[in-house]
Amino acid sequence: MLTILLLALAVGVLGPAPAQSQEARRRYQRSCQIRQEKFDRILPEAMRENGMDVWIIVMREGLLDPLWQDLGGGYVGGWAYWVFTDRGGDRIERVVLGASGYSLQRCGVYDRFGAASELRALVTERNPRRIAVNMAPDIGLADGLSHTSYQHLIATLGQPLAARLVSAEKLFSDYRSRHTATEIAAMGEAGEISRVIAERAFSNEVITPGVTTLEDVAWWMWDQLLQRGLGSSFDMPSVYVTGPDGIEATSSDRIIRRGDLLMIDWGVGFLGQWTDMKRIAYVLREGETEPPAGYRRAFANGVRIREIIRRAIRPGRTAQQALEETHAAIEAGGFKRMAEFNRPSADTTVEFIIGPHAVGDWGHGSGPSLAFFNPKQLTFELKPTNFISIELFAYTPIVEWGGKKLRIPLEDDAVVTDRGVEWLYPVAERIRVVK
Repeated sequence: MLTILLLALAVGVLGPAPAQSQEARRRYQRSCQIRQEKFDRILPEAMRENGMDVWIIVMREGLLDPLWQDLGGGYVGGWAYWVFTDRGGDRIERVVLGASGYSLQRCGVYDRFGAASELRALVTERNPRRIAVNMAPDIGLADGLSHTSYQHLIATLGQPLAARLVSAEKLFSDYRSRHTATEIAAMGEAGEISRVIAERAFSNEVITPGVTTLEDVAWWMWDQLLQRGLGSSFDMPSVYVTGPDGIEATSSDRIIRRGDLLMIDWGVGFLGQWTDMKRIAYVLREGETEPPAGYRRAFANGVRIREIIRRAIRPGRTAQQALEETHAAIEAGGFKRMAEFNRPSADTTVEFIIGPHAVGDWGHGSGPSLAFFNPKQLTFELKPTNFISIELFAYTPIVEWGGKKLRIPLEDDAVVTDRGVEWLYPVAERIRVVK
């Protein structure tokens, strides 16, 4: 009897037997397929468009490049190098030196594994004119080469090879922000997970007015990520209350009360894809069956602006050109462009400010971006399969606040196609209600 009880306890604590638990294997297989397709389809065009003969990604134990998981992970015990060489033909040569491990090697996407000491001989034999390395003045994700690692690489390669090192910033952006069909499917799944958790969070399943705090909701969302083995794009989910004077509290011990207008801003990481989205909810007062009319009108204005943005963005132009065209289209729709973020005027106009930005390789990604906070990425050309987070803020004066403007933030993720911009999952269509 004691043995039976111990076995039952072990099963309860440790979970199902290995033969029954295959989610890790399934995710690994999907990530391998993504890696194979990226190397076959996207890496050649990204390297050739940027005129790079070799791309070297340097890592060392305890200091991994942001691309480490995308490249397959693996164990790095000392210095290690991922070396991609354009030797002509329809593919890029792929060599890993100084790293190993099941997850890295089992996929079968690399041509050869070797010792870190082989780097100089390998690159000398390839004799590249331009060697891309992950140094980037503007995009943090592409800036994985530390100063010490840079000095080490120069010493290891020696001259004249060391003089041929150039920034891989644009190459990194092109490689990571263009997506295969498998990646698009994964991003859609990540978005669906994000919205389902956020919409459950803004319901009576989680919220009891007068009892639940903002941080209770945020911690519940974290628990959902832990249960699914997922990452968070922005650390703690931002769960906040908005009032006539702006944001009152965010993910704090502030108790949620009837009449509160609640908002979530967060993102989920799944299979290397990272989302960024918002949701809005209203906590009904006694006797109410829906949000106040002014709130609903403000939300409807946000939806109108969002649809103008979705229809305006097209591939084949720089993000800056797309931004200018989008601003013009929204203004033609009867809305007033805000001069400075979060500083609405005291007039009766409906104002807007937008920040559609790259997403996917992080909550704020490395690709073409229409956001004012990504000046370098505004110069990048929009291409089919780029992911864009359609983010906007609409400010509508409402009688419920004595004419002050209610800020409605909307944000959902989309993919650029030859037809324009298409949603990756169902977007926010209403203010959700907590009873």
